[in-house]
Amino acid sequence: MFYFSATLCAQSVDSVILKKDTFQISTDSVNPISHLMSYRPVFKLKNKLLNTDTEPISFAVQFKKTQSKDPLFYLIVVMVFMLASLKYAYHRYFTNLFRVFFNTSLRQSQLTDQLLQAKLPSLLFNLFFVISGGLFIYILLSYFHLISGDSKWVFIFFSMVLMGLIYFLKFCTLKFTGWITGLKDATNTYLFVLFLINKIIGIFLVPFIIILSFSDYAIVSFAVPISLISIGIFILLRFFRSYGLIQNQLKISRFHFFLYIMGVEILPLLLIYKGLMIYLSKNL
Repeated sequence: MFYFSATLCAQSVDSVILKKDTFQISTDSVNPISHLMSYRPVFKLKNKLLNTDTEPISFAVQFKKTQSKDPLFYLIVVMVFMLASLKYAYHRYFTNLFRVFFNTSLRQSQLTDQLLQAKLPSLLFNLFFVISGGLFIYILLSYFHLISGDSKWVFIFFSMVLMGLIYFLKFCTLKFTGWITGLKDATNTYLFVLFLINKIIGIFLVPFIIILSFSDYAIVSFAVPISLISIGIFILLRFFRSYGLIQNQLKISRFHFFLYIMGVEILPLLLIYKGLMIYLSKNL
């Protein structure tokens, strides 16, 4: 028993002999990390939706620059709130304004006197015309890509100030002309028709400002010519109305009145437009 116990063992040696690993990492002159970076996986599966045969291409990520229209939205909200407040506070003046414009069956002289006596509502509605007209000019310049969006508040303020300055100088010039020539009644009549049409234009531009600011390009491209044609019709209506009222007082022909319109009304606007285009072309 002692003899056999000395020659026996609990477990025999496995037939599979574990050999020492002969794999050795050779020192290469190239950095091993470069081998890992140059490794490309090989796709064995063929898929018509995946292009696995050509070299991979990397595209640079470009972040989209978004322009927020929230400040413009709040500005339009303030403008609409101003119009609603004026209509609520001066409802009678607002109604008479459209009655005189559309020539209702009521006596126009009585309504005209009521409008002329209301100085404060007339001033506020003229101020609203300056605001809406300046904002509309800024939107048109943005639509035709004549200004950049970086300094939009400067252009909005500049458009409103320019609009107010034009009509203030026109008011002072006509008042001075009526005083120096003794034709105060004719100049007052012309000024009344001028600012009457301007007030209507200021109210008329509100829906177009909203459409041009927040609509798609197809709708905007359709609304821009309609708004410009409508403004042209209003301006022509202003000239015809004023000529019909003052031709008996001044005894002037249509040709001389047309020369006045071209020299005093149209030519200064064209000069201002030309100067504005030169200024924008140098600063853009």
